[in-house]
Amino acid sequence: MPQEAPQVAPKEATVICTYRVRSGQEEAFRALLERHWPTLRELGLATAEPPQVFLGRDSEGRPTITEIFSWVDAQAPKTAHESPEVMSVWEPMGALCEARDGRPSMEFPHVERMALAFQGA
Repeated sequence: MPQEAPQVAPKEATVICTYRVRSGQEEAFRALLERHWPTLRELGLATAEPPQVFLGRDSEGRPTITEIFSWVDAQAPKTAHESPEVMSVWEPMGALCEARDGRPSMEFPHVERMALAFQGA
């Protein structure tokens, strides 16, 4: 009987979420964002490492929030879209954002960490 190949852990998928939040909606957005990762984590969709979150402002002072976290694997975003718990956070988040400067209201590029050998480090 042939031996089964060992199971390989699925590769996590890191995403950089950019939210162009409507002026005056920062606090409402923040309240939803504080539920975002815990909801994903509770459903087993995000890794245990908490997200990094940054607040920036565009040239007109309008808020842009960036959230960086990792899905447990490449299928997790699809599963999230099918989850009522996640959609109960995502839908109101979307309503608090706006397209701006030719960019969509939200962007979600998936990235991979690069290993670099820094000179002189």
